[in-house]
This record gives sequence, C-alpha cells and structure tokens, in this order.
Amino acid sequence: MSHHMGPGPYPGQPNPQWGGGWQPPLPPPPPKPGVIPLHPLTMGDVFNGGFATFRQYAKPLIGVMLAVQGLGILVVLAGIGVTVAAVQAQFAAVFDLPQGDRPDGADVAALFLSFVPALVLLLVVVTLCAGLISALTPAVTQEAVLGRPTTFAAMWRRSWSRMPSVLGTVLLTGLIVGGPLLVLYAICVPLIVMSVDDTEPPAAALSMLFLGVFLYMPVAVWLMTRFSFAPAAAVLEEMRPVAALRRSAQLVSGDWWRVFGITMLGYLVAGAVGYIIQMPFSMVGMIPLFPTLMAGDGADVDPSQLISAIVVYLIASLVGGLLSAVFQYGFPQLVIALLYVDQRIRKENLAAVLIAAVTPASDAATVPVTAPVTAQATPPAAGPDEV
Repeated sequence: MSHHMGPGPYPGQPNPQWGGGWQPPLPPPPPKPGVIPLHPLTMGDVFNGGFATFRQYAKPLIGVMLAVQGLGILVVLAGIGVTVAAVQAQFAAVFDLPQGDRPDGADVAALFLSFVPALVLLLVVVTLCAGLISALTPAVTQEAVLGRPTTFAAMWRRSWSRMPSVLGTVLLTGLIVGGPLLVLYAICVPLIVMSVDDTEPPAAALSMLFLGVFLYMPVAVWLMTRFSFAPAAAVLEEMRPVAALRRSAQLVSGDWWRVFGITMLGYLVAGAVGYIIQMPFSMVGMIPLFPTLMAGDGADVDPSQLISAIVVYLIASLVGGLLSAVFQYGFPQLVIALLYVDQRIRKENLAAVLIAAVTPASDAATVPVTAPVTAQATPPAAGPDEV
C-alpha cells in the first residue's frame, strides 16, 4: 500500500485554485437618475437625498418657501396695523390714564377682544402657509427623484393646485390627533377655573389633565406617524384628503418604527443645522450692541444709538430666523417625501415604473430592476410622471 505524502494533488484530483477561482460578476448598480438610487433606500440614502434635493433645487424650493413666508408676514402685519389703528380709543382708556388710576376691567377686556380677529388671521395664514409648503416638498421631491429640472413658477403652480387636498389632510390629521386633547381640555379647564376661589387647590382636575396628556402623547405620536405620508399621497397620486390618509396608513403599516425613527432623526438634524444657520446672523446683529453692553451702568448711552443697534439686531435675527425656518421645516418634509417613495419601492416595486420613465425605450430591456416586489395587492396604476 502506498501513501501520497507530497504537496501536490491526489491522483485524479484537480489542482486547487489557491489564488481564487471564477467569481460571478457583480450585479450592476441600480440606476440613479436623480438624488436617490432606484432601489430600497437606506437611512443614508434618505438623508443624502434630502441634502442633495436642497442643494440642487434650492432656487424653486427656497424661493417658494420664502415667498410664502413673506406674503404671510405681510398679511399678518397688515391685519395687526388695521387693528391697532381701529382701537386707539381702547388703548387710551387702558394706557393713557392719570397717575395712580387703574384701567377698568371692561376696557381691558374690550382691548383684548379687539385683537382676536388678528389672532384668527394669524392662525389662518399659518395654516395656509403650512399647507402650501407641505404641497411643495413632495412636488420638488418628484422632480429630484427623476432628475428633472424645474422652475420657481412650475413649483408655485403645482403647489397651489394641490394645496386644497393637502390642506385637507393637514386639518383632518390635526382634528384626529388633537380632538381627544380638546375634549380633555374642555372638561378639565372649566373645573380648574371654577376651583380657583376654593380653599383647596384643584388637585383632582389638574391631575386628570396632566395624566390624560401624558397617557395620550404616545397615541398622538403613533397617529402623526401613521398619517405622515398623506400630503405626499395627495400631491403625487392626486388623492383627496380621506383617501390620502388611508393611503398613508397603508404604506406605513408594518414599518412604523422605521418611519418614526428616520423622521425624528430628520427633525433633529434640521434643528441642529437651522441653529447653525441662524447663529451667524445673531452674532452679526449683536455687534452694534457691544459698545452699549461694554459701557456699563455708569456711562451715558445715546438713545438713538441704542435704538439703531436694537433695530439692526432684530433685522439680522429676523433674516436668520427666516432662513433657518426654511431648512428646519423643509428638510424633514423632504425626508418624509423620500420615505414615501422608499415605501412604495419596497411594497409596490415603484422602482420599475421610475426606471421605465427615465429610460429610453431602446434601452429598457437592459436596465436591471433591483427593487423586490413584496406587495400582496395590485399596486395602483402609475404613469410616467408619478412618484
């Protein structure tokens, strides 16, 4: 009997390929016509896509948002100015009194009630601005995902055309989420007010209010996340408010924690970047105040110089606040819109539709479709312009 002791192969055995043998070719990367690759997105893809959208579509995105905020501020200032001009008599009755006299309670109440219309106008303007911006970000995201250029005018028209439906989703979500809180306040606040004159503090009513708010907060967060895709569905699928809410619940179902986590991280990133944007403006605005602050209490301060410094500081803070607000509100909305696209890629193979939309007909057969089809139901029909 012989034994094979050498380093070579056994008789009849092939030589081992120590340097590595044949390797299957790597699949081609997924197409990326715009700011994201057309396959299921990672968290990095979502945030990179959000920053890229802000950078590449800054003119239409920031332009429309600043225009909306500017118009809203002008309308509110005009309303306040008209109110102040109309209540001069009430101002005199409350503030222009002889020394030692106290204003009558009825005059104070009348002055307060005079500003209620201005407050209502402010709430209406803020709601309209929120609705328009919530319609803007999915519209910009659609063009960014497909890599198509757009303009300020196109985004303005698209946002206004879908704003009624988006505004409906915002109001319905607020009603669904905030309705139980309103009922709780309607019950507890009158009990607290009626107990003010009692010797015992309104401990029961306060405890019920705080406990109710504390217990309801997780439910409110769950509902807000569940309906967070409704504005995107209203814009990109042209749905009505109720249908958009149902569509959002369908897409979030099964991935609530992922959607919630990435959305919350988006708000945190937006807050940090917004603070960084605003800080230089605040520092520049403080420069004219330094001489006054360094003078001390014993120095004579020129009132006109102090007023000018305060005005400069307020203007710089306002400009910085507007620019930071654009990012603080816009970036999370872009993250949510990209998550909406991601959920449709994962559940409905939207990537195939998007690839077909951006691929010439002669090359369509050679483009890989990397997104898995996992939807149980037939996805809604999607045209070339739908994201």
